[in-house]
Amino acid sequence: MKITAPCVVSLTWRLEDAQGQLIDELVDPMEFFYGGNDLFAKVEEALLGQEPGFNTSVHLEPEHAFGDYQPELVCFEARELFDTALEEGMQFDGLPEGSATIGMPQETIYTITEIYPQHVVLDGNHPLAGIALRMHAVVRDVREATISEVGAGSVSDTGVTILSTLPPPPQVH
Repeated sequence: MKITAPCVVSLTWRLEDAQGQLIDELVDPMEFFYGGNDLFAKVEEALLGQEPGFNTSVHLEPEHAFGDYQPELVCFEARELFDTALEEGMQFDGLPEGSATIGMPQETIYTITEIYPQHVVLDGNHPLAGIALRMHAVVRDVREATISEVGAGSVSDTGVTILSTLPPPPQVH
């Protein structure tokens, strides 16, 4: 079967930065909904019409991947607002309760980038924002999408995407 929207593709890949440093490697094939929100548009473009066994390398500038880095998504929060032991790299859904920061999106996942005795630096950018990437992908399988996958625009109702396949830092919810 050739890749056309909508369908489900099974991929393995090696994701590197522009200097060739490994960021992530998907050794075991994972399924993605083609024609929805599971894959970057540039990756879908490279896969269109292809079949299992197809190899490709796709260069992704930040605007085609995780976006440009936005310094306005970085803020400081009082250390006392966090009731848990903190480590750099931990992630939180939204700002902590009691936050005095105004104008920051609440629905964003924030990553702790620095910890000081009196405050914590939170970054609402994706960890790979602002980074050009190279993805070396291999199509392992292609199948028809189910009715529920087409309705969800994803291989699962949780919306598994290319974003969620990267190794996540510890999260606190």
